[in-house]
Amino acid sequence: MTVRRPPTLAAAAVCAAVLLLGGCTAAADDKDTHRPSPPTGVTAQAGSATSVHVMWQPATDDRAVTAYDVFESGARVKSLPGGRTMVDIDRLTPSTAYRFTVRARDAAGNLSAPSATAPVTTPAPTPDDRTAPSRPTALRARADGGRAATLTWGRATDDQGVTAYDVYQEDSRVHSVSGTQTTARLTGLRPGTVYTFTVRARDAAENSSPDSNAVDLTTAPAPGAGPVTAPTDLKATAGKGRVTLTWTPPRTGGGPVREHQLYLNGKFATTIVWGAEPPAGTAAYTFTVTDRPGTRYSVKLRAKLPDGTWGDFSAQRTVVVAAR
Repeated sequence: MTVRRPPTLAAAAVCAAVLLLGGCTAAADDKDTHRPSPPTGVTAQAGSATSVHVMWQPATDDRAVTAYDVFESGARVKSLPGGRTMVDIDRLTPSTAYRFTVRARDAAGNLSAPSATAPVTTPAPTPDDRTAPSRPTALRARADGGRAATLTWGRATDDQGVTAYDVYQEDSRVHSVSGTQTTARLTGLRPGTVYTFTVRARDAAENSSPDSNAVDLTTAPAPGAGPVTAPTDLKATAGKGRVTLTWTPPRTGGGPVREHQLYLNGKFATTIVWGAEPPAGTAAYTFTVTDRPGTRYSVKLRAKLPDGTWGDFSAQRTVVVAAR
């Protein structure tokens, strides 16, 4: 004997909606059962005797990837938001082999198949090493279309050996490669955007070098995109208790730029407004600083466009407060 149960409230609502179409059927199950694709391009780079830097390319999903799980020899060691594609794994054992994989996860909890395995061996410890590597030299950057770039640089030196090179975009690390490499390919960039990159060398004791020279790069604009709206040629000079900026405002085609926003260390600091007619060519602005000599500032600008919106940010510059 077959027992027919009444439909649930959700199913009943669907039945009511389809009654005029000639009958009632069970509600379609819209639960997400589609698994994300496995992350690709997984690499594991020993940053020190006790840490490994794991990176990968984004996975895809029919809805959205919401998280990544990082595994070492099958055991989960990290979980990250879906917007992150790199992580440092700390508290490892020196001179030890590890095997890392990454799996993508969506909002329904569907887990991708494991990525390819990335093996790595941590170096021997150097507890008495307090000498940082020399700075990498001659950093250059080339845009590869609108969403990728390739960086190259000259080798750094270290008394114990360079184990990694870390790539920074402004003040955030965005990539790491082995200490034997002097090139890095960056993906996931935005078209028509100004980026500023530096590179630091790192040894097994986690000593990091000073920054390399900074290099600016503008990715190719998207098809049909408007003109570049970022200020260009930004220069920052530190004097005694002050910092002077010079730059070229963007050409908007809709009249002069009368306002700029100044950001210090990634945070909004002030709006620069010309009460009279703004400069036709190079603009300049000087502001006072009260921090002790040696304090480091990162500065960047963006312009208010004639339509009232704010344009793209300029390249970032770093300046150190001079002695009074």
